[in-house]
Formats: sequence, C-alpha cells, structure tokens
Amino acid sequence: MARKNRTPEENERRAKIRELLQSSNISSMDDIQNLFRETVTEFMENGLDAELDDELGYSKYDYRNKDTDNSRNGHSRKTLRTSFGDVEVAVPRDRKGEFEPQVLKKNQTSVSQDMEEKILSIYAKGMTTGDIEAHIQDIYGVAISDTTVSRITDKILPIAKEWQQRPLEAVYAVVFLDAIHYHVRSEGQIVKKAVYIAIGVDPDGRKDVLGMWAGENESAKFWGTVLNGLKNRGVEDIFIACTDNLTGFSEAIEAVYPKTEIQNCIILQLRNSSKYVSYHGFGEEPLHVLYL
Repeated sequence: MARKNRTPEENERRAKIRELLQSSNISSMDDIQNLFRETVTEFMENGLDAELDDELGYSKYDYRNKDTDNSRNGHSRKTLRTSFGDVEVAVPRDRKGEFEPQVLKKNQTSVSQDMEEKILSIYAKGMTTGDIEAHIQDIYGVAISDTTVSRITDKILPIAKEWQQRPLEAVYAVVFLDAIHYHVRSEGQIVKKAVYIAIGVDPDGRKDVLGMWAGENESAKFWGTVLNGLKNRGVEDIFIACTDNLTGFSEAIEAVYPKTEIQNCIILQLRNSSKYVSYHGFGEEPLHVLYL
C-alpha cells in the first residue's frame, strides 16, 4: 500500500514496528527469525494465561475474587514447529486438569497447520514429495524438507484406509459402477489410469460413494475384485446394477450377486443405437437433438 493511502492506525503500527526493530538491533534475516520466534512465544503464553484467568474466574494472586475450588498448577513446556524454527512455550495448567486452551490446543504441535493443509491438497493432486517441497519453497518462500512433507502426507493414509475399509449397508437398491480415465504422470511419463467408482443408493434413497480404486485399464476381471471387496464389507444384495456393458461385466456381477438385475447406462444405449441410424433424412438437426 502506498504511504499516502495508509490510515493513521497503520502509520502508528509501522512506527512501533520500526521502533521494535531498532531496539532489538535487527541487522539480518536471522535476527528477524529469532524475533519472530520470540513474538510467537510471547503471544502464545500471554494468550494462554488470559484463557486460564477466564477459566478460573480470577487473575493470578487475586485470591479475593476466587470463587472456585480449582487453581493454577504451574506450567508445562511444549515445543511448537513454526516456519522459522521450533519455539518453546510455557503452557499453564490447572489442578483439576479441566483447562482446554483454544489459543494452543492440547494436541497442537504446529502453528503452521494451514501449510500442512496446503501440502495435503497438493499431494492429493498427485505431486511427489520432492515436487511439493520445491513448490512450497517457490510459492510461499518456506523451506520444508522432504521428510517433513512425508510426515504430513502420512497423516492422510490411515484416514483414507479407514474410509476404504469401512462397513457398508447390507442392501442397496441401485449401485452405479463405472470407471473414469485420467492421464497422470508416473515415473517421468504420462500414462492413462482408470479410477473405478461404485456409487450406491440405499432403500431409503440415500446416495453414498462405496469406494474408488485405481487400476491400469478398465476390465471385467478388476470389477470382479471390486465386487468381492464390496461383499466382504457387508453388501449382501444389490437390486439393480447400472453399468456401461463392458465385455464380461455382467458375468462378473452375476458371479458375486447372481440375483442382481443389470441395467445398461441409458446414455450408452442411446450412443450405441445411433450407430445403426443414418443422419440422412433428418434435415440439418443432429441425432441427439431429436432424442431431446
């Protein structure tokens, strides 16, 4: 923002920052990083003390206003990871162990969790840990090691595995089975991958993604594996299976769910039937307009 556009409050704040930098003898980026760590520590500790005052209903040494049988019980040390290195924070405790701080939650070990969310988002899009490391450094100017990226991305694996193996309903009225093909980078080359998707509609009309699986190419054999997996997760019966009529698909379904009715996708039926209809004689309108 240009100087002339700054508000009086912004000018006052910048004057205080300059005064702080001068009084702290800041002369390098290392000095700024040290100052940042000290600022984080001061902010966290003051905020935690204020939260405990509010929790107990009285400030430290103000026993005249104490109206609780709970009290302070010293501090514990906690190490926080930040973009500028680790910082030590003194976390106040209460004697009953009821204090649940919000400024720094009990299980929080980092003040850069938004960065972790960015890393997980990038990882989900298929970038390698090395690519993510370079990307974060280039975009945000923060150096994150390959090991740190792996530690962060490893958080999502148990969650994904739990979702993939979760129990399913015993009966589904309709299950849509299809594959979407993507071009992805693998070992330095662009290859085509098939992502198998099963979407179920239960008897109450609720729709749920039953699972997604990655494969090389769509095949009836792989679909057989998917269907057996659904059965192992509790799906006892499927009333209607909607498919794209892949060769051998019906047989794969019947092998696992012999009573299931198989319905071919209506869009593919229209597409396939158009092979046998000539465009001649319908004027200028294409065939799909006539279907509408």
